[in-house]
Amino acid sequence: MEKKRNLHIGWLVTAMVVVLLIIDQWIKLYIKTHFCLGESVRVTDWFFIDFIENNGMAWGMSFIGKFWLSLLRSVAIVALIVYLYRIIKRGTHRLLYIILVALVLTGAIGNMIDSMFYGLMFTASSPYYVSYMVPFGDGYAPFFMGKVVDMFRFPFFSYTWPEWVPFWGGQQGTFFDPVFNFADACVSVGIISMLLFCRKELEHLGGNDKKKGEKKETSANKEDNKEDKN
Repeated sequence: MEKKRNLHIGWLVTAMVVVLLIIDQWIKLYIKTHFCLGESVRVTDWFFIDFIENNGMAWGMSFIGKFWLSLLRSVAIVALIVYLYRIIKRGTHRLLYIILVALVLTGAIGNMIDSMFYGLMFTASSPYYVSYMVPFGDGYAPFFMGKVVDMFRFPFFSYTWPEWVPFWGGQQGTFFDPVFNFADACVSVGIISMLLFCRKELEHLGGNDKKKGEKKETSANKEDNKEDKN
């Protein structure tokens, strides 16, 4: 019975990941092939569609070279897949936690698809023309070097720093101005929700390593005691 339940959860999670990846890629492909780079469309006062591309991590951050970042992402994705498979197989974790881990995995895979294939499939985006598909391998960048497509921006409100604030005094700013994509949102929602609602699982995750260390230490002590007796 438990094995059947775990199988159902596995299929549910797989279906969720596939559907969310289709949504993510559909949005990106539409933006990539219908917008010029830097083009902006105002939906409401607090919601804009701005087409930009980046080489970095979620929310456009970057701190290492593009190739190494893509390689690091690949390793992280494989580790998440293995971890997700194990917790589903064990059947000891809540469905909520499993879904949130799958959500983070979905976001990581979504942005990885851009890096792996968009550079091989498309011409480089430009402010002067819309990118278009080319024969596979004739695109603007090699494997692992494609740029990630971002499009959502939510500038909820503007503000001005008080004059007495060091460095930023008198300057204007906008609350929540980064441009992101659907995959970034999956990662952020997954991580924030885990921190809010899955603290027991996260504590257990850290406790496993501690328990393993204690078991190893106990085993070593037993062996030492046997040697002393002999």
